[in-house]
Amino acid sequence: MSGEINLFGVFVPALLVYAVAAFGLKEMVCRGLLALGAYRFVWHRPLFDSALFVLLLGGIVFVTHRINL
Repeated sequence: MSGEINLFGVFVPALLVYAVAAFGLKEMVCRGLLALGAYRFVWHRPLFDSALFVLLLGGIVFVTHRINL
């Protein structure tokens, strides 16, 4: 597995692409949680959002690593 992804002729670090994807997913999940009112049960929202981002990023890296093998 290469550590770089070719985007229109520009080599970009794979982790940057995964992080952008994880950020987009986090925003969608956060909007869903906000609409459901689930943030009432969260003690520290920025910490929760950061942990959610890390979990999503780890999941994306895990899945893409498994697909490329």
